[in-house]
Amino acid sequence: MALPRNPLVNLLLWLLAGAGAVALAWPLDNRVDAALAASHSHALYDFAWWCSKLGEGWVPAAAGIVCALLFVLLNRPGVAARIFFVALTCELTGLTGLILRILTGRTRPLAGVPQGFYGVWHGGHWIIGKYQFSAFPSGHAATAVGLAAAAWLVHRGWGALAAIYALAVMWSRVALQCHHLSDVVASTVLAIPLAIISKQVLFPSVEFQFGNLHRAWQGKSARSAGLRPGKSQN
Repeated sequence: MALPRNPLVNLLLWLLAGAGAVALAWPLDNRVDAALAASHSHALYDFAWWCSKLGEGWVPAAAGIVCALLFVLLNRPGVAARIFFVALTCELTGLTGLILRILTGRTRPLAGVPQGFYGVWHGGHWIIGKYQFSAFPSGHAATAVGLAAAAWLVHRGWGALAAIYALAVMWSRVALQCHHLSDVVASTVLAIPLAIISKQVLFPSVEFQFGNLHRAWQGKSARSAGLRPGKSQN
């Protein structure tokens, strides 16, 4: 039996399977949260804290911009374009996760209210942006998984290394008791198809623009070389 090739069908099947994965993770939240908690070990907690910090959106954004510019200067516009695309995609997946977690209003593991989804309003007050109501999905995990998925789509070796980074970030968010298991599973379900769509929609434009940037840089360098003292000019 042939598998469906319609992208929309594939997306719907992925989301259906993802919903099933989140549903399976749900009853395990409390046990996994307790098992992975790093609060019993100062060294483990510090390690988890650093892993979590590396999952903040500004880290891959800054690294991506610097590395992309470096490879432009090294006359490697194709590599620069792939790096920039990976950084751009992880920012988009992280932003999507951030918006969704604001709207769902799920409680953090250590929230001082009964666990659940509260939406944007609770107890007669808006809870948009309130930390204890911002668990589902994990923005850090959405950023890290988006980076890993995008990296895999442009270079398998990069993707394998980025997957280790993503797993470390996902573990850290549960270990620090900032998120439940189902929160990071949901982030994975969200980020992977977004990365695939980003590859189809954004990557060709990113490659084209970096090609233009490289040609402009080469032209500027050639003009500068032509104006150096001792160079003959027609």
